[in-house]
Amino acid sequence: MTETTQTQMTPPGGAKPRSPEFRLAADALRGLRQDMFHDAFAYRPLPRMRVDGPLTRRLPEGIRKYAAWTPHAAVVAAGLFAMGIANTASGGSGSFIALVCSLLALLPVLLTLIRPVGAFWFSFAATPAAGVFFIKWSDWPWMPGSFVTHLVVLTVVALRTRPRIAAWMWMLTAVYGFVAEIFFQGGYYSSNTVPLLFVSAVALLVVTVLQVRREAEQEVTAHQSETAQERSRRTLLEERTTIARELHDVVAHHMSVVAIQAEAAPYRVENPPPELEQAFVTIRENAVAALTELRRVLGVVRAEDYEAPDAPQPTLADLDTLLANVRDAGLTVGKAVTGAVRELPQGVELSAYRIVQEALSNALRHAPGAAARVEIGYVLGGLGLRIVNGPAPTASLTKSTHGAGHGITGMRERVSMLDGEMTAGVTGDGGYEVAVFLPVPATVEETG
Repeated sequence: MTETTQTQMTPPGGAKPRSPEFRLAADALRGLRQDMFHDAFAYRPLPRMRVDGPLTRRLPEGIRKYAAWTPHAAVVAAGLFAMGIANTASGGSGSFIALVCSLLALLPVLLTLIRPVGAFWFSFAATPAAGVFFIKWSDWPWMPGSFVTHLVVLTVVALRTRPRIAAWMWMLTAVYGFVAEIFFQGGYYSSNTVPLLFVSAVALLVVTVLQVRREAEQEVTAHQSETAQERSRRTLLEERTTIARELHDVVAHHMSVVAIQAEAAPYRVENPPPELEQAFVTIRENAVAALTELRRVLGVVRAEDYEAPDAPQPTLADLDTLLANVRDAGLTVGKAVTGAVRELPQGVELSAYRIVQEALSNALRHAPGAAARVEIGYVLGGLGLRIVNGPAPTASLTKSTHGAGHGITGMRERVSMLDGEMTAGVTGDGGYEVAVFLPVPATVEETG
């Protein structure tokens, strides 16, 4: 057992196992190489700012176009500020030294606009180069212009990259500062590495907090959007399943009638030809097969706790009973019928009944105490429905939530199934209106 255990713990090739500290250091070096050296000078231009925020969207159109360049202008202004400090510290006499120091302070800041990590290395290299020209300056190793430049570069690069890169930059800055103080301080009087590290740490901490908060908000927004889409998709599937279950009774009834009539038809004709008998047999077999497949499909979409209704599916003839129940629940509702009342296909009747039922249910939930009206129009080529309710008496105290539920989704799905049209929205007086047209071809009405 001991030999087996030792064999399993020994890495292949007889190499010694790596300690956790060694693996941690190797991972850190690998991350440093990936973040700070790999594609360090890659071209990554700073994108323009969005102008659809709460403040920028209020700006005039002409100004809004230029507001998108605000981040770029801020970086350039910071670069010019660092350039001015470097020029002043070098004497400001327009000499060659002043020009070089000014450029060494400006260019790294401008480079953050297109190559952020490369700008950090440029600022890193410009710091000792600027120190060569400040022989008599008392602070070391960060000259006045280099101090401001490096601080700006650290902040801008941290804003444009990840928090881990910000940590690497701060650590590299600390290493350079302490090494320069120990080995190359020379005749300088004081060191300013600690002030730079403190100020940059505060700036990077603020930037990191802002980035983490922004990423968290983006994740929450994406999660909420995904959840809303999933909820909408689930609601749509549930509505379609409900419609399929309800229409099953309608379709099954018609298919059963077809099968029975096809079976009885040959007995109503004296001495029917064999071809006619075979045709009716085929019709009955197809009707029975279609009914069997319909029930099988319904079994797939039916919920486990679903129970088939004992009574027939409701139609517009049952609308008075529905309105009476709604009045008992506290909603004042009236009914108006125009056109010649006629029997419509059962699918249309059922969908119309369910639409009125759902619209009145929404009125009960969202406008308690309001008055509603149901208008039914039998027109040429279809059926028109209009359900409208007024504002709730307490509308000023409670926020309306019309359209926030799943009732509108179900109504739209029923209308879409029948190739109809539907509009729903708030009325001028604060109420809500649902208008629907369900087309019924003339040939279907004649046979319905």
